[in-house]
Amino acid sequence: MNAQPIQSFLQPARPPLERHTLSIVVDNEPGVLARVIGLFSGRGYNIDSLTVSETEHAAHVSRITIVTTGQATVIEQIKAQLSRMVPVHSVRDLTAEGSSLERELALVKVIGTGDQRNEALRLAQVFRADVIDANVDHFVFELTGKPAKVDQFIAIMGPLGLVEVCRTGIAAVSRGKKTA
Repeated sequence: MNAQPIQSFLQPARPPLERHTLSIVVDNEPGVLARVIGLFSGRGYNIDSLTVSETEHAAHVSRITIVTTGQATVIEQIKAQLSRMVPVHSVRDLTAEGSSLERELALVKVIGTGDQRNEALRLAQVFRADVIDANVDHFVFELTGKPAKVDQFIAIMGPLGLVEVCRTGIAAVSRGKKTA
């Protein structure tokens, strides 16, 4: 039997995916958020986290904070396309600029009794989570911190009776004198 060599077709290595936090200042008017989100969905970009809030009431300006993951070239394309949108005042890549502060709020409901209940309370104190609702069979904890801290708290509460989680998304601001 004649054995032929097996050819190996190696796929070219893909550039690594990067996580970026974008801060976008826009006019606070109907349809602006839909247009920004439409840019992402229309091109198949994913949004990992999204927060929106009016930042200057008198100027009718809002800040959209979006966390997205993609290849560096895709992130640059997203920023360029956002910058060209009419209601957009500025687009800042807080990740590329360096050190920024990121925080997230989570409400975490845990049902449990006995030792599980005591352990959930003890761990909540370690994480500096506040009890905002409680009765004999459940707690609702409020936790604010870096997304990794929120992830860790949720993972730890899982075996202790975690039944529900609500997260706000990431709010971020750059350190130092830079502004939006």
